[in-house]
Amino acid sequence: MFTARRARVRLISFLAAGGAALAGLALQGQLQARQARQELARHYEYAFSELTAAVAQLDAALQKGLYATSSGLRSSLCAQAFRSALSAQTALGGLPYGNVELEQTAAFLAKTGDYAMALSRTSGEELSQEEWESLSDLSGRAGALSSALQELQSALYAGELEPGDLYAVQDQLSQAAGEEAGGEAAGGPSYQDIEAEFSELPTLIYDGPFSDHLSSRSPRMLEGLPAVSQEEARQAAGRFLSLSPALFAPVSESSGTIPTYGFSAVVDGGELWVEVTQAGGRVLSVLNSRPVGPAQLSHEEGAARAAQFLEAAGYPSMVQTYYMEQEGRLTVNFASIQEGVVCYPDLIKVTVALDTGSIVGFEVRNYLMSHTARALPAPAISQDEAQGQVGGGLSVLHCRLAVIPTAGAYEVLCYEFQCETRSGKRCMVYVDAQTGEQEQILLLLEDESGTLVR
Repeated sequence: MFTARRARVRLISFLAAGGAALAGLALQGQLQARQARQELARHYEYAFSELTAAVAQLDAALQKGLYATSSGLRSSLCAQAFRSALSAQTALGGLPYGNVELEQTAAFLAKTGDYAMALSRTSGEELSQEEWESLSDLSGRAGALSSALQELQSALYAGELEPGDLYAVQDQLSQAAGEEAGGEAAGGPSYQDIEAEFSELPTLIYDGPFSDHLSSRSPRMLEGLPAVSQEEARQAAGRFLSLSPALFAPVSESSGTIPTYGFSAVVDGGELWVEVTQAGGRVLSVLNSRPVGPAQLSHEEGAARAAQFLEAAGYPSMVQTYYMEQEGRLTVNFASIQEGVVCYPDLIKVTVALDTGSIVGFEVRNYLMSHTARALPAPAISQDEAQGQVGGGLSVLHCRLAVIPTAGAYEVLCYEFQCETRSGKRCMVYVDAQTGEQEQILLLLEDESGTLVR
């Protein structure tokens, strides 16, 4: 009997152990499944973000292409549209709703890229009226698709929609793409299966139209200046912000194109970070993280505070270009002005807290890299001649001379034409003052918060 009892105990123990093991395996399986779902959701979110960015770039390139009169610039914009369309197709293929469910969207992207590539090969030729109308139609459809994607992405970020909600996304994108996406003019072979390496696409520019031109060259404003010690840099930070140097604690020492010393301090209920250049002891950047209360100043009053700060800090002859307000902070972009010519490479950003008018941000990297006394050439063509290069469908609102950066260390003197499209949108067209060729087109995105440029 004792043996039988022990056998029953063993059996019960084995069954309990087996049950625990099975429960453990089940739990492990549930955790692995949950992790797999999370990984898949992150993959979908990334793909959707890539799709949204690529279509936004396609939209911008097509819009600019409508107003390009220079064959070289138009060819470049059409090639960019082709790359953006391919990138969008790649991202679309990474989503749970692919080309089968979204045939119209996929076909639109493929045909638009095909048509843009065809236009890019028409070097030296002006667009015919039919080509212009086809490009305009594609641009309108790309704009609708881009807006739909941005709304969907906002819903995803807000948790109102899951990437796998196929039918909600499908309906909205199919409606944006249209019943006859692309039209006959955009016909041609599909590029859905093409694999290619794309150059990095530009992103929407937040802090001014010419803020991403910096190369690895040495900063002009710091050439020949003596090196300063960390203590001397801390003294410079205190003087610049009218604060006691004792408040600043050293936190970093960086190398790179502009080597700096970094300091932090607790000021006005927030942490203050300051970077000072090791050459010359110039304050490179300032950021104050203090909470900002309800706005008491208007945009105009905030911009005036920023201009006063720059003047007092030793940066005269600056002109305001663009601004943007975010969460009670107004960031104003300034460019230097020489002989009445706006020099966009010399960009300085100043951020003002609209509750008190205090300066909570400052960044002078572009200015230190680029500013110099330029030998500005006299324009070889007149303003009227340059205005003849402004594309059809644009009304010129204002014109001035401006220096803009190009690839590498080159700069170009241009006529800057602020224009309005037939739909009431604004853009900037830059015409080379020496050659009369279009150099650049920028689209202005304006709302009550300020101006974005792409």
